[in-house]
This record gives sequence, C-alpha cells and structure tokens, in this order.
Amino acid sequence: MSKIVIALGGNALGNNPLEQQKLIKKAVKNIIPLIKSGHQIVIGHGNGPQVGIINLAFEDSYENKDIPYMPFPECTAMSQGYIGYHIQKGLRDLLEDEGIYKKVATIVTQVAVDRYDKAFGNPTKPVGPFYTKKVAEKLAELSGEKYIEDAGRGYRKVVASPKPVEIIEIETIKDLLKTGHIVIAAGGGGIPIYKQNEAKGANAVIDKDLVSSLMARQLKADLLVILTNVKQAQINYGTENAQGLGKITIEEAKKYIEEDQFAKGSMLPKVQAAIEFVEETGKKAIITSLDNLSNALEGKDATIIVK
Repeated sequence: MSKIVIALGGNALGNNPLEQQKLIKKAVKNIIPLIKSGHQIVIGHGNGPQVGIINLAFEDSYENKDIPYMPFPECTAMSQGYIGYHIQKGLRDLLEDEGIYKKVATIVTQVAVDRYDKAFGNPTKPVGPFYTKKVAEKLAELSGEKYIEDAGRGYRKVVASPKPVEIIEIETIKDLLKTGHIVIAAGGGGIPIYKQNEAKGANAVIDKDLVSSLMARQLKADLLVILTNVKQAQINYGTENAQGLGKITIEEAKKYIEEDQFAKGSMLPKVQAAIEFVEETGKKAIITSLDNLSNALEGKDATIIVK
C-alpha cells in the first residue's frame, strides 16, 4: 500500500457548479482503481476559474454597499468548500456503486507564506475578469489593488503568488489518513496566511502544484502525481521539433528549466513541484493527463521525474 498525493487541475473542473459536478465524476473515476487497490489517497486541486467566479460575484461591493467586500483568502476558502464537496460526493457515489463504503473528507486548509516574500512586492498572477482601462483605474482607486493590461485583452487584477512555507492543517490530514479517509486538502493552493500573533489572510494565490508537492513531502508520500491536460511535458513546445519527455532525472529537468523550455504559467511550476518532491524524498513524481493516469502508473506515455 502506497501513500499517493494527486494534484488535480482546476481548469478540468468546469465553469459552473452543474458542469463541474459532471466533470468531476468523470475525473475521479480514474482515481477509483487506486482506492480499490488499498492506496492512501490525498487529493489537491486547482481553483483558478472557480475563485475568479466567486471574486467576480462581489466586485459590485465597491459601488453597492449592500454587497459585502469579500477578501481573496475568503474567496479561496469558499472555492475549497464547494469544489471539495463536489469531489467527495463524486468519489462516494462511484465507490458506493461498487459496494465500497469509504470515508471521504475535505479539509479547509490554510497555508503559511513568508510576509517578506518578494512576490508581494511584485503581484503577477492575473485573476478574475477583464476590464477597460477606465474601469480598472477606478477599481484600483477604490480597492487599493493592482490592475495590469493582460495580453492585449483588457485589464485584470493581479495578486501575489508567494511560495508555500507550511501547511497548517497537516497533522489533521495525517490523522484522517490513519483512520482510513480519502482526504481532499490544500485546494486552490490553500488559503494563504501570514503567521503572526494571530493568523492573517494574505491577498495572494499560491500555486496548487507547489502546495501539493509540499503536502506530499510533509506526509512522506510515496508518489506525487500532477494531472494536467497533456500526457507529457514537452520541450520545444509549439514547434515542429516538439518532443514529449518520458523518464528524466532531476538534473535533466533543471537543465530544461534553465533553457526556458517550460511556460511560466503552466508547465514550469509542475516541473518545479516534481523536482522539489523527488529531491527531498528520493521517490518519483509523475506529470500526465487525467485520462492517461493508469498508463502513467505503469510508466507509459508520461513524464516521470526520478532522482
């Protein structure tokens, strides 16, 4: 029996609750064989589209005082709750269809970040909808938040993306695993907090792959699986010389990073997360697509990073 941490991409979960429930049931179906085999499973997930929708619902608070302003940490907490609810419901439904009655729990998870992380001085992570320059300037004045032009499509709010330092509820996650639970935790990268005399939410979004890697290391997991929309990481991506990567070493992965082979907003954090896990544990990490999970576990058609 192995302990496996799985990072599930938020973009695979749909754009509204109804669509999400359907997609999640399809997604978690690929994880059922691991559960049936007796492995301990912890699932992390993204929340990019979902947290943007939640944040957007409160945007009118700047103009309409009847609508409360909702800080970004609270929006992340909301997304953890409803995505976790859908994942645990989807898992339980599928398991019960096969006569397996397994406990599933979602943990609203806080993740400590360094208040002096350089990312706070340079917010770069776009979230939420696009605005005209005029509206963005007004929102920036009202909220004190930063808005930038994004890819020629308009202006978007940007928040910091600091490195995760500590998962606050890690002992709770360990306890639940010991009692036979499937655990859903650190959703959306976790709720970022500063650790002071009293924990305070940080206006930031943490990369969910880096958090999943940290969680896997703190749990002493046997395997980290990062699920995305492609079977393998690629070098020379988008060119006629594109090449999928199979089994590679940490040193090879670092070399490709130095060559800027991985896009900063997509594959780069996945490879970095895998490297951190493998370096610390000596175990392997897999990057692949959800529908290729069974093949990937057999070492086929996936990027597998080893020490």
